[in-house]
Amino acid sequence: MAGSIYAQDLTVSGTVTDGNMPLPGVNVFVDGSGNGTTTDFDGNFNLSGVPSDAVLRFSFMGYEAQEIPVDGRTEINITMQDDAEALSEVVVVGYGTQRKEAVTGSVSSIGGEELREVPSANISEALQGRLPGVQLSQTSSQPGATQQIRIRGARSLTASNDPLIVLNGVPFAGSLNDINPNDIKSLDILKDASATAIYGSRGANGVVLITTNSGQKGQEAQFSYDAFYGLKTVFGEYAMMGAEKFIELRETAGRFTNGPDESNDINTNWQNLLYENSIITNHNLGVTGGTEGGSYNASLGYTKDEAVLPEQYFERFSFNAALNQDIGDFIRVGLSSNSNFSIRNGMNQGFFSALSASPIADPYNEDGGLKRIIRMPLDDQWVYTRESIENLGDSWIDQSREFGSFNNFFGEVKIPGVDGLSYRINLGLNYRNTNGGNYTGVGVFSAQGDTPSSASISNSTTTRYLIENLVTYDRTFNDKHKINLVGLYSTEETKFNSS
Repeated sequence: MAGSIYAQDLTVSGTVTDGNMPLPGVNVFVDGSGNGTTTDFDGNFNLSGVPSDAVLRFSFMGYEAQEIPVDGRTEINITMQDDAEALSEVVVVGYGTQRKEAVTGSVSSIGGEELREVPSANISEALQGRLPGVQLSQTSSQPGATQQIRIRGARSLTASNDPLIVLNGVPFAGSLNDINPNDIKSLDILKDASATAIYGSRGANGVVLITTNSGQKGQEAQFSYDAFYGLKTVFGEYAMMGAEKFIELRETAGRFTNGPDESNDINTNWQNLLYENSIITNHNLGVTGGTEGGSYNASLGYTKDEAVLPEQYFERFSFNAALNQDIGDFIRVGLSSNSNFSIRNGMNQGFFSALSASPIADPYNEDGGLKRIIRMPLDDQWVYTRESIENLGDSWIDQSREFGSFNNFFGEVKIPGVDGLSYRINLGLNYRNTNGGNYTGVGVFSAQGDTPSSASISNSTTTRYLIENLVTYDRTFNDKHKINLVGLYSTEETKFNSS
């Protein structure tokens, strides 16, 4: 007589708490397999296809991982325990990480979730006033404009004072505006001499270290979508003279009489004819997950930021991807890619013509249509309003398009027989191309209807490659003494062409 016993597959559910509150986002998976899930907002999970003799592994950042035998149960409730070591905040410092309490230099850090508490089209807006020793100043009100960053003040009168930006360990050829805030996992800023010790003279103005999102091992695929809309309005117009004061000024001066298109019974607010409320919108779609030996993350983003001025806007399409995979017990490989395409339209547009126009000039014909010009005592002026600019169509073009792709590939080998010794190679490949052009048709923006048309184009391309070889020895003895040694050889080349 012979018989066989098979482990029956079960559906296991339960709740994970910290002893007081439910824990959302806890990874729950069958040990030794890729079958897993995460807890919902209320700390609940439901996992099917679990062998009755399996072991469930529960893991969450800041808490000790727990392995619980199923033993044929269909309901398992657990309480996670704080992990004192994991709770020691970790910050990125150049070519590695350290516990914040062990950092001797000055480092400011902020997490991705904190950044996203402030809806914005670029990172610098979300950082304003949130990091000590970091000053951000708005030098342009154009949509999509990056704020000026100064770390502990300016260091040079003539050279650049901008900090070095490092994305996923590779010096970044773009700007903060090329990075979607939703793709950021953490941002660390090195502010003192430790920056130059690691990156040389390039770090003299400080270093901004950005790490983008990645998946987690053993995590089921999770899809996410988020969006926001915002309204932009003019909070205060320039204090220009109205008709009453302007007429009084002319009468007091006794020098000018009204022009053909001026009348004392007209009061035109040229700023109202130019400004209009606009919107800013942002959409992000992402997927993240992992297997027993690897993890992945990918996201698509779209941002449009319109100005209160007509035909002026910033538009960005972004793609971010990260992949990490273990090969056996000693080898790990991975890549990260950040690509974006952006459009800037109407950035050379101003509003001086609207501010300098006479408040007693009538911009409309008797039939209600806009005049082409208004005639004043000393000169004529093209009618500069939202309607007139939007009606130009292809007679006026002012646009630049930028494409950037910033990629990092790495391979890491743990040296067998020597605990804590590893070798890593990083390969960074950056490409950035900008095409700009503008065209102004015959008579556009000019009082003279026969003013010749003009046009110009510009192109620039930046390519950069980086190869880094790192040997690291990282070992802790007797749970007290920690040694971390890093040897680095790096080569980098940048080429820039413009026309």
